[in-house]
Amino acid sequence: MSRLLLLNGPNLGILGHREPEVYGKATLADIEATVAQEVKGNGWDVVSVQRESEGELIQAIQSSYDTVGAIVNPGALMIAGWSLRDALANYPRPWIEVHLSNVWAREQFRHESVIAPLASGIVVGLGAYGYELAARALLNLTKD
Repeated sequence: MSRLLLLNGPNLGILGHREPEVYGKATLADIEATVAQEVKGNGWDVVSVQRESEGELIQAIQSSYDTVGAIVNPGALMIAGWSLRDALANYPRPWIEVHLSNVWAREQFRHESVIAPLASGIVVGLGAYGYELAARALLNLTKD
């Protein structure tokens, strides 16, 4: 069975409790279940990793080169996660960057992602539904 990497950065483990007016009420477990449901028809399994530190996220990427693709929500590491960027630059499969909120409708410091130029695509501002769309995009990008 093929595996899809679902990678979530700092503070995303508390989704559902963290500023629900900004990030929504869906928990990370809800999102994981939705993504798994979306890709199971293609014979994919989901490997979900959420870590608070950049180094642990890098290790997860480096140990997942055998996955078919990735959905990556780096959280605030999008702003200055240069080591994360380098790890994603070496990731050999397509990946989609996802953000729950519309980062361009928020504070100025959130308006640039250091990893976005490397992504196969970006989904922003659609809440938990963005993960489902990212999964669909990866299914399309990895068709033989």
